[in-house]
Amino acid sequence: MSTTMQAAVLHGREDVRIEHVPIPRAETGELIVQVGVALTCGTDLKVFRRGYHAKMIVPPALFGHEQAGTVVEVGPGASGFSVGDRVVALNSAPCGNCFFCKRNQENLCDDLLFNNGAYAEFIRIPSRIVEKNTLHIPDNVPFEYAALTEPLACAVHGFEDSMPHPGDMVAIIGGGPLGLLMMHVAAIQGCDVIAVVKHDGQVQAAKQLGAKHIVQTTKKSKAIEAVQEITGSRKGADIVIEAVGVPETWEQAVEMVRKGGTVNFFGGCAAGTHVRIDTNRIHYSDITLRATFHHTPAICKRALDLIAGGKFQADAFITGQAHLYELNNVFERLMNRSHEIKTAIYPAVTSIIEKIRHQIE
Repeated sequence: MSTTMQAAVLHGREDVRIEHVPIPRAETGELIVQVGVALTCGTDLKVFRRGYHAKMIVPPALFGHEQAGTVVEVGPGASGFSVGDRVVALNSAPCGNCFFCKRNQENLCDDLLFNNGAYAEFIRIPSRIVEKNTLHIPDNVPFEYAALTEPLACAVHGFEDSMPHPGDMVAIIGGGPLGLLMMHVAAIQGCDVIAVVKHDGQVQAAKQLGAKHIVQTTKKSKAIEAVQEITGSRKGADIVIEAVGVPETWEQAVEMVRKGGTVNFFGGCAAGTHVRIDTNRIHYSDITLRATFHHTPAICKRALDLIAGGKFQADAFITGQAHLYELNNVFERLMNRSHEIKTAIYPAVTSIIEKIRHQIE
């Protein structure tokens, strides 16, 4: 019986190889999960392009972080889970003891533990993530939908952090996966969503996910003018959320918001990036500038509840399917601006129970 599995291993820039690696075993407090599905993510695409992520992954390393699956092994002391449970294990967990955790800012934890390895037949879930950030999937939720919990949690965090009120006009810059998630969350919460996008495919997706107004342009000045016109009297949006992560759109967001409004710099720019903004406008227009990073265990629970609740259109975000061995082709399509939002990656799993039983025996 084989004791290895197929897994995507990141070796460097645009160098991901599907290899046979040992099937992990659960140590104290850990779980082994058979990956039912893994989803592509903009962060994974960045890692694929750059060959690393300073906080999350250093090659050579197992790759991928959005997944859902079935528990096949429970380590000693891992309470609350049994073999056969359907779970979504988030990609990180805070320590609970540092300065930030004690102030309910767990997303900023000094010792935030990340986990990778979703693009594989099995994934090991570290004990801290088992304890703090692994959730049982409701019976009515498919793996594909449950795997959206992590990116949705980031979107929910960013939206809530922007201090919205029902009926607010919320302009969201960017029609990528997280921008679309943010639009959908805002629409579900009763906001009047303005989608600022570039591509035709993003227009249709934004409409489907609840955007009432569409601004399609690649010109900064035209986007600002269009949002001002939509909001009436050229006052600007109540909230502007930047979900691209480039200096131009950070600057654009400040010009789109009304006096007394809020800008959320949700999209992360590259390290060392600088922007130029009108300090006079920020001060005399009493504009709030915020930035939101990552998620917390409480927000992850709310995200899964939202997926299970029926209003969230999870199916709209799963726009492609592929086998694990096609992963490189999927990333190449995404680099060429494919209109896919998220591709569901299915590992090649054979004789799962026999493999695990053989290892245990």
